[in-house]
Amino acid sequence: MSDLRGIPFVFMRGGTSRGPYMRRSDLPQDEATLSAVLIAMMGAGHPLNIDGLGGGNPVATKTAMLSRSDDDWADIDYFFAQVAVDKKLVDYAPTCGNILSGVGPAAVELGLIQPADGTTTVRIRMVNTGARAESVFEIRDGSPVYAGQQSIHGVPGSAAPVELRFMDTIGSRTGAMLPTGHVCETIDGVDVTCIDVAMPMVIARAEDLGITGHESSQDLDADAALFARFEPIRREAGRRMGLGDVSDKVVPKFGVIAPAQGDGAAAARYFMPWKTHPTMAVTGAQCFAACLMLPGSVAAGIARMPDGAGNGDAPFVIALEHATGTIDVTMECRVTNAGLDLRSAGLMRTARMLARGEAMVPNHLWPE
Repeated sequence: MSDLRGIPFVFMRGGTSRGPYMRRSDLPQDEATLSAVLIAMMGAGHPLNIDGLGGGNPVATKTAMLSRSDDDWADIDYFFAQVAVDKKLVDYAPTCGNILSGVGPAAVELGLIQPADGTTTVRIRMVNTGARAESVFEIRDGSPVYAGQQSIHGVPGSAAPVELRFMDTIGSRTGAMLPTGHVCETIDGVDVTCIDVAMPMVIARAEDLGITGHESSQDLDADAALFARFEPIRREAGRRMGLGDVSDKVVPKFGVIAPAQGDGAAAARYFMPWKTHPTMAVTGAQCFAACLMLPGSVAAGIARMPDGAGNGDAPFVIALEHATGTIDVTMECRVTNAGLDLRSAGLMRTARMLARGEAMVPNHLWPE
């Protein structure tokens, strides 16, 4: 008898992240055993994840667990797990919008749904946060279409588009856009906006932390003093936001905002939080965009907005510059004397299946 146990999976790139997508029913139901299995599967605890499927970076140690939804609205339940790189740790608190890009196609590949050919819309409930989203993509001959002309910064070449439409973005974890009750506040001498739109975040101006906001992710990762400066701020913000002790949690995320160098509305850098995101998180992009539109936030005076943005008459695009290009967020909102009335936020992503098979984990972690 083998001392390894196989778990069926499809390995997908979703947006600018990647990882195994699996049926929830093929995995342990209790959290402790599930965490042990995912840690072994991804090789967490080693900087290269040399003994697992991980890629030595948080964007490549993500996992998605899918099931048919019992919700009246949704087709698929999406349960996300962020596996650490060099720690044996799994965080189930956040969700991931980039991995969400692959959920619809993966649900087809895993036999959880059988949509008809043509443009299909899959309604997805994000189990971690309770948020909802629609994924729109093409089906041909019963399978997802992966080849196409859509390109996104951070991914070479082009692929078929996956349109994501987000609902329930306000107060994703805390129940409020401004969980501390303040648009702007000072923590440890740094002005921040604690905001919860799609993802709880603590956003500061880059210049207030001694950086430009235009550095590469590699340069930022090498700046140990920067991480030492903002981590206590992040922890205190988490406490103020009602998230408790976030010392070993990836939420809230930390972000910095700066004036754009190109044609974007602003430059943004997103931390995960102990490494810099090489591009930009989908959820983070929505949160940054909302912060840019929010009167009185730390982004006030920084953003360069299109004409008519925030008047509520029509959707508009906010382009955020990140380390390898830009990401566009389609916003529908109205700026009022009371703040920001956000109606919807959407993004265009791509996804591709990279492999399929069985992920092997030690049998003793999950005995029969």
